[in-house]
Amino acid sequence: MQLEFFVYPFLFLGLYFQVFLLVTFLSTPTRERRERTASIATPKVAIIVPCWNEQDTIGGTVKSLLALDYPKDKLEIILVNDGSKDNTKEVMDSYIDNPQITVLHKENGGKHTAINAGIELAKDAIFVGCLDADSFVAPDALREIVSCFDDPQVSAATPAMSVHNPRSLLERMQNAEYIFGIAVRHVLSAVNGIYVTPGPFSFYRMSVIREVGGFRHAHQAEDMEMALRMQRAGYLIENAPRARVYTKVPRTIKTLVKQRTRWTTGFLRNVTQEYRDLVGNPKYGILGLMVLPLGFVAVIGGVALFLLAIAMIIREIVRTYLITNGIPLSYTLMPHFTLEGFYLSITFVTLLSFITGAASVAFIIIGKRVSDTPGELTLGIIGYALVTGLIAPFWLMRSLSDLVTNTKRKWR
Repeated sequence: MQLEFFVYPFLFLGLYFQVFLLVTFLSTPTRERRERTASIATPKVAIIVPCWNEQDTIGGTVKSLLALDYPKDKLEIILVNDGSKDNTKEVMDSYIDNPQITVLHKENGGKHTAINAGIELAKDAIFVGCLDADSFVAPDALREIVSCFDDPQVSAATPAMSVHNPRSLLERMQNAEYIFGIAVRHVLSAVNGIYVTPGPFSFYRMSVIREVGGFRHAHQAEDMEMALRMQRAGYLIENAPRARVYTKVPRTIKTLVKQRTRWTTGFLRNVTQEYRDLVGNPKYGILGLMVLPLGFVAVIGGVALFLLAIAMIIREIVRTYLITNGIPLSYTLMPHFTLEGFYLSITFVTLLSFITGAASVAFIIIGKRVSDTPGELTLGIIGYALVTGLIAPFWLMRSLSDLVTNTKRKWR
């Protein structure tokens, strides 16, 4: 049996999920959501900015919040200093005299404690949002995201997140990936399949927060845990594809692998421990039957495909060496099996890989269009296609290892 045979199930599932996304995108409910207009209603909202050693970025974040197109008397900005060791405190204190801004300093307890402290201060808010201190929002983003809550069953809404001023190939690659994520969240919102409410500018209905409880440590994935908790409680999570928010991303491969290891390990631990009852449960629809199970497949498949690729390369190198040295393959121990009655051509693997890659590019283009995100994506798409597959297996393998060995890693 050829090694290539093991590639097919993972490629098929990946292509199957992308076809599902495309069909759902073309359906009527998704088109109706895409045509949603920005809200003219202006309920009382609070935006919490948890900070830990953010002296270089917090100023830009606050500036973008103050520039939001929203009545000042209906918008409260809460800056929470979670025991920073740099000059974050001094920068935050410069905003004390602004009537829109509340500043809170506390001992370090983790991001979830900072968000909860901000929620305690936002007693009059109808909706509460979070914004990471290295992110910046478009002026119309708040009105776009508030419109998601017209349905009383909607407990949370996610924004359209992309990379702030990407320059290097690595940053452009992540920008393309983030815009791919915009399309995926937009589609999954039509079937209530969103499993994470990203830190940059996701919003929550305050009454639901009080019902289900505040944020938790949740294996350093508090935004994912809160989304799963709301899904378990039977609420809907919406998406605002034109609520644009820009965030800074890792600039080196080392920091990127560390960040993605935290994200992936958080997913694996939350879903295999506290929320394993959601997996495969028809009560939770597409989320339980497809999104969460395929999340596992994506992690395991990424590692398996990487190891298979290495094995195939080694096999070809050894074969070439043996042939060039005149040693008949029949006298070697090289594994070279065929599946009786069924032949799998490597060209078909290449074809499936190409179709899957082309579908990913299509969703990047869709994400850019539905969100109206500015910027040029050619280099980002090239980097996404050529580089991501080489780097991702390392954080996937580390995440699986951390899950099995119960290894805990620091946030940064």
